[in-house]
Amino acid sequence: MLAYRHGFHAGNHADVLKHMTLVAVLDHLNQKEKGYRVVDTHAGAGAYALSSRHAQQHREHEGGIGRLWVETGLPPAVQRYVDEVRRFNDGPTLRHYPGSPELARRLMRAQDQLRLFELHPTDHARLAARMRGDARVQVHVTDGFAALRGQLPPPTRRGLLLIDPPYEIKADYARVLAAVREALARFAEGVVLVWLPQLQLLEAARLPQRLVAAADGVARKGWLLARLTVQAPRERGLGLLGSQVFVVNPPHTLAPALRQALPWLAATLADDPRIAAWECRTSV
Repeated sequence: MLAYRHGFHAGNHADVLKHMTLVAVLDHLNQKEKGYRVVDTHAGAGAYALSSRHAQQHREHEGGIGRLWVETGLPPAVQRYVDEVRRFNDGPTLRHYPGSPELARRLMRAQDQLRLFELHPTDHARLAARMRGDARVQVHVTDGFAALRGQLPPPTRRGLLLIDPPYEIKADYARVLAAVREALARFAEGVVLVWLPQLQLLEAARLPQRLVAAADGVARKGWLLARLTVQAPRERGLGLLGSQVFVVNPPHTLAPALRQALPWLAATLADDPRIAAWECRTSV
């Protein structure tokens, strides 16, 4: 259960989709003065050195943020995300990658809150050290799924729940669905952002439609489902073909931004242009 370390995958094509969407959602929340709470159920270490042993093992960032780093003429949503990664590196060389906690902390304001949950002891220690001294942030070595009851709804009735488990065990799929249902029951107007792996696995294929069914008629502002496919199927069904994001109560600006960005990302990040694919559909 605790074997997964995001450091092996930091900055890959899945992070590109997830974090581009996260930045777009947070930018939208920042348009109103009233504070909000971000809850991250699987926070990881918060940020990653791309020269580390973990990152260098498969060098997945080279097929993700590494390709975007050297491109020009990026679509606005992609450019906005890359700008944040550049700001984190504080220079022209890509050395570090900000995870969701670091991106959220850098984008939130003084009146906003960040609640981070991470069970892996090493990653939790690194995350806690990184966030130490920031009164807006709380870091917990607790099951993020189980913590939702105490976090939702936030006092201001504005917030974002980020759900991004490793999906290493099949139980994660059921727990993601249960977490979305609980979030909607407690905080029907809140934004929920779920990252989903695109795998040759029955549970992975079924979960997007189960999430759609859970949100239909319940979410105040509907839902959005976006997919980015960049790799061809491999032998024995192994490998991450791409990923998806499911957003409950998405900002009205998100679908147009993704529909502009995703074709460009598919063409730029795909190993073979013949398998590059994307989709973005909404409930309205």
